Amino acid sequence: MEAPPPRFMFLLFLLTCELAPEVAAEVEKSSDGPGAAQEPTWLADVPAAMEFIAATEVAVIGFFQDSEIPAVSILRSMVQKFPGVSFGISTDSEVLTHYNITGNTICLFRLVDNEQLNLEDEDIAGIDATKLSNFIEINSLHMVTEYNPVTAIGLFNSVIQIHLLLIMNKASPEHEENMQRYQKAAKLFHGKILFILVDSGMKENGKVISFFKLKESQLPALAIYRTVDDEWDTLPIVEVSIEHVQNFCDGFLRGKLLVSVRLQVKQVVFFLYPFYFLSKKNPLGSESGEGQMLVNGYQVQLDRRNV
Repeated sequence: MEAPPPRFMFLLFLLTCELAPEVAAEVEKSSDGPGAAQEPTWLADVPAAMEFIAATEVAVIGFFQDSEIPAVSILRSMVQKFPGVSFGISTDSEVLTHYNITGNTICLFRLVDNEQLNLEDEDIAGIDATKLSNFIEINSLHMVTEYNPVTAIGLFNSVIQIHLLLIMNKASPEHEENMQRYQKAAKLFHGKILFILVDSGMKENGKVISFFKLKESQLPALAIYRTVDDEWDTLPIVEVSIEHVQNFCDGFLRGKLLVSVRLQVKQVVFFLYPFYFLSKKNPLGSESGEGQMLVNGYQVQLDRRNV
């Protein structure tokens, strides 16, 4: 049995349990914003589509040759569920050609790693609200993405291989100001590092804290992790400042470690192994093609954003 590559070991460590009911409830609660738009934006031409995608961190667009298929109404039902995502629809032939669309396709565009993820004809034919919701939730990565066992899958399937985690309690009085500075710091490393928030106030996130050998007394803290070789480092902090974040990230990129730890993966526990297949195999069990991944039973094609 061939051991999975190191980049999956942290993911395997985190995904040994199902999404806790408290996490699921929080996700559902956050999806019910009263001011959420009720309908996707109609994109009539290429400039409108380009402007729409450029104006948001995550956009989901239905490119439809047939506007009467069930997937259209299912996409419309997602708008209120995901207030942090911009939804659009286009049936214009020039728009479809511009984004290399050859059939009914739902695309998720994200700014943070410049990816375009496509659900194409064969996937859309059997799609329902649950499957589309899962696809969006997993892959909605923002400039700062809040960690949970669902977003972890999307984070580890990103082409960006370095993750910075801010581990702090969201209930703390300093949370809002710290997040504003963390958001600003994220823009400095756009395309190089994924910025992640881990709420230390949630019991389920204790697994993340223990992975980085941190104690509660050391929080808040920054933890940086490289998926290709499991190299990581930590920095306990009193407050988040752009300077602290920038110096910590720059030091890691230069190979300077504050904590001399390198994980040695000696064996793969059998019950963790299915997550390797999630990332490496298609539904038939053969190797996935380059630029593809399996998400919720779908073979998803990864394309560079064409804008």
